[in-house]
Amino acid sequence: MSAEALLTVMERLISYHQSLYELAGKKTDMIKKGDMAALDQMLKDEQTHVATIKKLEQARIQIAVTLVPSIEKPTIADCIQGLEQHDQQALLEKREQLASVIAKLKEKNQLNQQLIYHSLQYVNLSMNLVNPKAAAQNMNYIHPQKAKSQAATGMFQSKV
Repeated sequence: MSAEALLTVMERLISYHQSLYELAGKKTDMIKKGDMAALDQMLKDEQTHVATIKKLEQARIQIAVTLVPSIEKPTIADCIQGLEQHDQQALLEKREQLASVIAKLKEKNQLNQQLIYHSLQYVNLSMNLVNPKAAAQNMNYIHPQKAKSQAATGMFQSKV
């Protein structure tokens, strides 16, 4: 295996991560619209992307092991040291591109996570407004006799 094979795998990794980033952007719009059917399909598409990325990562690891057999789990930095100058520069650029795309993807996923969290808060608030008894229900144990007397007299005793 050569540096060309490693560069090819890195290009494909960048491509799939970029595609995953685009899917995350579309997911943001779907979350905002509340389109659950489309969001479900989007999650399936993301899972196929992630599976492909895992396969590509395994291929990258195998190529790296053949390039640097002296190291058990070589990194891209380890591979760069053993290559020619023009291959080193190309691999450095690919590494930077991949790191950049992954950072953007991470930010977009954090945004999506916050949107989903806020949506769930809104749903809970709406449910509490529709059914306030469930929200105000006391979660502590009250003896049934006491509960009846409290219901008859109310929570506030004006005689006291």
